[in-house]
Amino acid sequence: MPVTDRLPVALSPKPQTFLARASYRQRRLRDAARVLPIVGAFLVLVPLLWPRDGGPDNANGTAEATLYLFGVWFGLIVLSYILARVIDLSDDADTRPAAEQDTGNDPRAGAG
Repeated sequence: MPVTDRLPVALSPKPQTFLARASYRQRRLRDAARVLPIVGAFLVLVPLLWPRDGGPDNANGTAEATLYLFGVWFGLIVLSYILARVIDLSDDADTRPAAEQDTGNDPRAGAG
């Protein structure tokens, strides 16, 4: 009788699920693309947490908040562009035939 047959169910080893590296990476990139709007919403709301005392030290509060908001907006655009390009490239690699992916052979080149 093997040792695993005598172990309680909670202590028996679980079979490990193997995920290919490319599909795992693609899923994490898609997850990042889904989370990006939520992170962006929190970053846009950050100026609401800044102090609002009307003293001379905070005279440029509106200008700083505007620059911050445009910086966050620009950063979100750049990040979403990069994520879209990387996800698009990984989708292209997944849709190519396996022979073309592994060996670099181009089926349109002919067998001549």
